[in-house]
Amino acid sequence: MSKSSHALCPFVVDEGNIARSWSKVFLHILDHTGAEVSPLILSTSDFDHSNWTEAECRVRSELDRLLRDNNFLDIEGVAHTIFPQRIWKVSAGDRALFYRLYQDAFARYQVMNKRANRRGLYFERLMSFGSGPCDGNQLEWILGRYLGRRGVRDSMYQASVFDPARDHVPDAQLQFPCLQHVSFVPTHEGLVINAFYATQQLFVKGFGNYLGIERLGAFMAHEMGLPLARMNVFVGVAKVERIAKTDAALHPLIDAARACSQ
Repeated sequence: MSKSSHALCPFVVDEGNIARSWSKVFLHILDHTGAEVSPLILSTSDFDHSNWTEAECRVRSELDRLLRDNNFLDIEGVAHTIFPQRIWKVSAGDRALFYRLYQDAFARYQVMNKRANRRGLYFERLMSFGSGPCDGNQLEWILGRYLGRRGVRDSMYQASVFDPARDHVPDAQLQFPCLQHVSFVPTHEGLVINAFYATQQLFVKGFGNYLGIERLGAFMAHEMGLPLARMNVFVGVAKVERIAKTDAALHPLIDAARACSQ
């Protein structure tokens, strides 16, 4: 259950890149009562990481340091669960090879960490849902519809992660899936990717989530022959968990986030 006592207006963030956007949400939670914001709407449109300021880079490095110190997946590790950038680079633009390499790698991921990955991973659900056309490869089906026939309904360009048959379980806590589904909107300016979360662990996974969604959007945009124009993330409840807001270890990250937000 959300810790909030009443329904609140959305907290809306549109700060250019993911470092600035994550920092604004993080600081908002730190500077207010409680440890969550509900709901959160986060939007970014600057995907060129080469022009990040020193402060923006420091937010990522300080967060990565804290995550590793507390034995959590680092930012790249979380992003990889949504889009496996390294495998895509190895595939050199060959989508069919990309899917095959990921399928082989996923079997190893499950063996390496059975507890964390037993229910699946986000990209695995997107390209191998278990039912539907293209043997459950929702991304390939979307690309096929877009490249084969223009002017189709916008609702055709969506892919699910949450599966009621597998995910409506009585467990008190469930780490996967928090991301429910994604949608893609081709526009005259480029592709817009929308991601929908029921809940999100902002400290442990938020930054990596945004990076992974950005990369997924860039992949789909590239395959559609479009630039990536915007990423929108909708979160029912975004929480700072697994670390106390008063923990002294947060101070370097807080300083970096405030510098980034100026």
